[in-house]
Amino acid sequence: MITLVSPSLPYGFAKRHGVLLLDAGEIARVGVREGADPIALIEARRALGRPLSVEPLSPAAFDRQLSEIYAGDHLNAADDDLEMPAGLDSLIDDIPAAADLLDTADDAPVIRLINGIIAEAVRAGASDIHLETYESALVVRMRIDGVLREALSLNPRIAPLLVSRIKVMARLDIAEKRIPQDGRIPLALGGKTLDVRVSTLPSRGGERVVLRILDKDQAGLTLDRLGMADDALAAFRAALAEPNGIILVTGPTGSGKTTSLYAGLALLNDGARNILTVEDPVEYAIDGVSQTQVNPKVGMTFAAGLRAILRQDPDVVMVGEIRDVETAGVAVQASLTGHLVLSTVHTNDAAGAVTRLRDMGIEPFLLASTLRLVVAQRLVRRLCPHCRMAEKADEPSARLIGAKAGVTIWRPHGCAHCADTGYIGRVGLYEVLKVTDKVRRLIAAEAGEDALVEAAFKQGGTLSDRARDLVLAGVTSVEEAVRVARQETATDPAEAA
Repeated sequence: MITLVSPSLPYGFAKRHGVLLLDAGEIARVGVREGADPIALIEARRALGRPLSVEPLSPAAFDRQLSEIYAGDHLNAADDDLEMPAGLDSLIDDIPAAADLLDTADDAPVIRLINGIIAEAVRAGASDIHLETYESALVVRMRIDGVLREALSLNPRIAPLLVSRIKVMARLDIAEKRIPQDGRIPLALGGKTLDVRVSTLPSRGGERVVLRILDKDQAGLTLDRLGMADDALAAFRAALAEPNGIILVTGPTGSGKTTSLYAGLALLNDGARNILTVEDPVEYAIDGVSQTQVNPKVGMTFAAGLRAILRQDPDVVMVGEIRDVETAGVAVQASLTGHLVLSTVHTNDAAGAVTRLRDMGIEPFLLASTLRLVVAQRLVRRLCPHCRMAEKADEPSARLIGAKAGVTIWRPHGCAHCADTGYIGRVGLYEVLKVTDKVRRLIAAEAGEDALVEAAFKQGGTLSDRARDLVLAGVTSVEEAVRVARQETATDPAEAA
């Protein structure tokens, strides 16, 4: 087990020469990247002033250790140390295309504070950072595993400094504080490449800022790593193998819909297909896939973008979201003309997607002939394996998950490993509605959602069923399953396993 210590070698030296300090004992243990110059070890020994024990590291392992060791904690910077950096306007052209967060030795305190906040968020696995300005404090909160947690509370007079610096990094207008602005910041955290989306919004206490952290490593997720049950995964793969039709992924914001679509595109991206996407915004760059971003200000809507890419001889088309009848209509026509269309809609479950498209004005017979699969998904927090507590389910808890009273369930407790939350990480819940001949006839006959659910999930497999399985397996808690699934599971405990 590698013990992470405060670095004694400068970050720039470690990154450039491939040598980093792993353990500062009497004999310093250093990690050396494959292919590193041996002369760098001589300089490292001189700087550390002690003998060295060398541990070879692959490039990937070296980059990971570099990020973990040098992502220093700058969150405790004193308010008095923060001063407005001079000439913010002139800094815009000086910022490199992808500034490295960890190379901060000579930066101003405000810059180090921002970098430290982002580095801490990445370390904690946060998806969003909220900078909220109030009259009494500047509150920094991070969304970790789908739940906001307060990370820092600062003097409110620091807010203009942080907001201005973030605007400079995102190339926004620092003088404009009356209207919302959106931008992005490409960053590097050691060997990790990040894309940070920035949104500012005027508020009573001053501008508030939300940073969405997009880890480009997540774009490489494959279908096998999504966490789908075997039957759901097989159905998804079968639908992707179809030459044409529509595959929909549905769920609330932040439920991983885009990740699932990208995983599907990765399977199809074999070099033999022309794959085009129209997204809002393009979250991750995928090699071999042509990605277009919508821009409503100039008339580049989802529908307009979809019409345009259909003239580019595509085999597979991905539309970020079906929001209106125009986009839905073009998607249906695209599938009828021999294209495989992947997209998302916002509904609570898989059957609701059929109703939503029907309500938009898509003819039922067209929907029945083009729809291939609907995936509804959620993300639930995993119980911390170090501190979860087993207990027998009482009647109310058992009823919530559709199980028998007395079965073993697990509760969150909280410890140092999970920051006293009781949870570490998240796992996906997937409900896959296959459009079989029976379901197709029901769609064409304008059947209701209850009839579709009865036909598609007679053998189980709904979100509630998946949630119950995870609770009984000790992966998550009853409270978390109910919070995320938003519905009760089986109503007859006698039928539960």
